[in-house]
Amino acid sequence: MPAKAPEVDEVELARAAEYTLLATLLARSPDSELLARLSKLRGDDTCLGLEHAALGKAAARTDPERAAREYFGLFIGLGRGELMPYASHYMTGFVHGRPLANLRQTLQRIGIERVEAQTEPEDHAAILLEIMAGLSSGDIDTPVGIEREFFGDYLAPWIGRFFSDLEKNNSVDFYAAVGKLGRTFMEIESHSFSIPDL
Repeated sequence: MPAKAPEVDEVELARAAEYTLLATLLARSPDSELLARLSKLRGDDTCLGLEHAALGKAAARTDPERAAREYFGLFIGLGRGELMPYASHYMTGFVHGRPLANLRQTLQRIGIERVEAQTEPEDHAAILLEIMAGLSSGDIDTPVGIEREFFGDYLAPWIGRFFSDLEKNNSVDFYAAVGKLGRTFMEIESHSFSIPDL
């Protein structure tokens, strides 16, 4: 008799997809293919569904060049971007601060190694969101409770403020929609992680 395939938790896969989407959009500006896919997003009348629809509309009215200009101005800039997407910066006011050192110890403890080609420090929002995608999907195998601990230590203290700053930035359109989606999703996640396990 063939072995039974493990059950797939649809909620966890949806969470992982949301984390992956946000990580992708914060790691680099979207190309024409991604914008075309995003422009087809539709939503329902839930708060997250409404933000998906809004992101779809924002993607439909932009192009790769405009999105790249927004991304450059926000995160790279001439000298530095308008926003610093790093946990250390938001938590201490300094890049490469104590939160980054603590994060590196945690990553080592749970068996996540730095990719050699990665130039950003590990506390970059895109990297942290990518790790959360792996934890929620089960692609990163860790003991029970690590996902909640990781979110509480390395995202909850600052990521909501970061997405709110992105959402309220008057110089961008597409990335303001990304910020609103991110803020909304992080509020849902924060609430979910605040509920004790039964």
